[in-house]
Amino acid sequence: MKIGCPKEIKPQEFRVGMTPNAAHEAVAHGHEVIIEKGAGLGAGFDDAAYIAAGAHILDTADEIFAICDMIVKVKEPQAVERKMLREGQLLFTYLHLAPDPEQTKDLLESGCTAIAYETVTDDRGGLPLLAPMSEVAGKLAPQVGAWTLQKSNGGRGVLLGGVPGVGPAKVVVIGGGVVGTHAARIASGMGAEVTVLDMNLSRLRYLDDAFRGEFRTSYASKGNTAELVAAADMVVGAVLIPGAAAPKLVTREQLSTMKPGAAIVDVAIDQGGCFETSKPTTHEDPIYDVDGIMHYCVANMPGAVARTSTIALGNATMPFMMALANKGWKQACADDPHLLNGLNVHAGQLTYYAVGKALGLDVVSPQLVIK
Repeated sequence: MKIGCPKEIKPQEFRVGMTPNAAHEAVAHGHEVIIEKGAGLGAGFDDAAYIAAGAHILDTADEIFAICDMIVKVKEPQAVERKMLREGQLLFTYLHLAPDPEQTKDLLESGCTAIAYETVTDDRGGLPLLAPMSEVAGKLAPQVGAWTLQKSNGGRGVLLGGVPGVGPAKVVVIGGGVVGTHAARIASGMGAEVTVLDMNLSRLRYLDDAFRGEFRTSYASKGNTAELVAAADMVVGAVLIPGAAAPKLVTREQLSTMKPGAAIVDVAIDQGGCFETSKPTTHEDPIYDVDGIMHYCVANMPGAVARTSTIALGNATMPFMMALANKGWKQACADDPHLLNGLNVHAGQLTYYAVGKALGLDVVSPQLVIK
């Protein structure tokens, strides 16, 4: 199979879809790997490293899309890339279709087959290709939130950990999953007073037992959430419904109850965000003010630490990429129901229920598609 990896063109995106190690693995299995010139530079991988791994280098993405059977990326294809996709071609990347009707329309019209990292599952009910980036984003959230809180950035001028005689910042993390757990650990490690909200009591018990009071936990009822958000210096949105649009858990009206200059970090912005006032931003212009509350809503947070993120993502995606290349996508999905859960689009048909529900589109069962 010809596997292509173009350079990411989303603003301020420095990750790359394949590491030289992944390229070496594919070549060792008899596949041809083609990398766009300079694709790995943002993550610290030069063209020579790919050539040493047995890959070929081409000058433009157009050439790669034109000749490759499978395209491996990081972020969702941008409009210009979607025009290059063709019928029968396999796309393997993050998609986040639920809040993105334009991308969904273009993918359906292209006739390609698209498997989304974020909806591939595992035996434990987890999301193994989303988890590495969730870990990175969770650990980054308190760091960027602390920066947003600085007065020069429009924030309250509160130091996350406080100093002797001055109390620490109050941080509320909405969602106790992978993102929320890592955000809570880092924020508490920075000295903040942290509360994690979740509606899953089993998860709250786990967090209490595993972290032995390192941070507080609380049930995410509407009243409790409103009370804690109003008292917070920073709120981290970390709620995920696999493949679906994120629920809006904090309304615009609630902003008026918050402290002036408080910071919101919406890690769920890829799925539409879990604050009513959230809108995607970039690393180049990451924050904006709504009613005196500072919003940080960068849609590709892990891109800020591109080398760490690329290696972590590559470790997770490589086995699935190899299965797709070695067996072909239909057989690979037939053999692995967890990989089949990643199938979002095939030959003009939508195959993921949560996306169809979010966008009001008809959905075909992925089991029927592979038969």
